[in-house]
Amino acid sequence: MMRSGGEEGGLEETHEINVTPFINVMLVLLIIFMVAAPLSTVDVPVDLPGSTAQPAPRPDEPVFLSLRRDLGLYLRNAPIPRETLGAALDAVTGGDRDTRVFLRADEAVAYGALMEVMNDLRAAGYLKVALVGLEAGAGGSQ
Repeated sequence: MMRSGGEEGGLEETHEINVTPFINVMLVLLIIFMVAAPLSTVDVPVDLPGSTAQPAPRPDEPVFLSLRRDLGLYLRNAPIPRETLGAALDAVTGGDRDTRVFLRADEAVAYGALMEVMNDLRAAGYLKVALVGLEAGAGGSQ
């Protein structure tokens, strides 16, 4: 911003920082993160059984594998055929077989069907499997 210098007609500079554009950018980023945060969760509806175990800390980007009541498999939010489970996991984890896979199964799924999925995970080389359940008192049946 320039000001006129009075009688001499010269211009002198002012050394003020205009923070309005910076605040506008911060507000836009805040809105973007507020909209994007709920999109990073899993939206596959599964009726989970209850658990009394202490919850373990979650990684930054967990790999959720969901087994629905109709025995459909979902990797994160995308349905996948059981034949391509290994390839789909490799694509999501970048081939890192030490990645923990969080297995969510509907309460109505038979134990045999759950074991088949766990066997498919073992055959694909993913040995770190965590079973996900509802915390006691969070709506799960005991």
